[in-house]
Amino acid sequence: MLDKNWIAAHIPHQGNMCLLDAVTEWSDAAITCRASTHTDPANPLRAEGRLGAANGIEYAAQAMAIHGALIAGEADEGAAPRQGYLTSVRSVSLHVARLDDLPGDLDVHAERLSGDSNNILYQFSLSHAGRCLLEGRAAVVLDASALG
Repeated sequence: MLDKNWIAAHIPHQGNMCLLDAVTEWSDAAITCRASTHTDPANPLRAEGRLGAANGIEYAAQAMAIHGALIAGEADEGAAPRQGYLTSVRSVSLHVARLDDLPGDLDVHAERLSGDSNNILYQFSLSHAGRCLLEGRAAVVLDASALG
């Protein structure tokens, strides 16, 4: 299992903005991470003391960034985190209004549907105690500097 320190070394998000606690499972096709930061009052995504469910997209995006680092072999090379971004998010379904009122960990899952070494289409979901909280698809560019 890869922990928060490993995650912070391989994605650009640092400090409170590094939302995921651990990678619990991964393959070339998918990744599952664990997060507990949704209950943290210092979570930078909170607004008016609440963490809306749509913020789960950022949790999923960080899982995708970690997956990109893993499939690119950055786990072994110690490379600096690449600056990637979401190019689109589609077919998002929110099944709850907020995340901060859920005790315990969230499971964050992203599955690669298609793509190449830099542009990937993912299907993602967040769940809590086996219940799907949100799901959707996202197109991701893993290394924005490679587009030039």
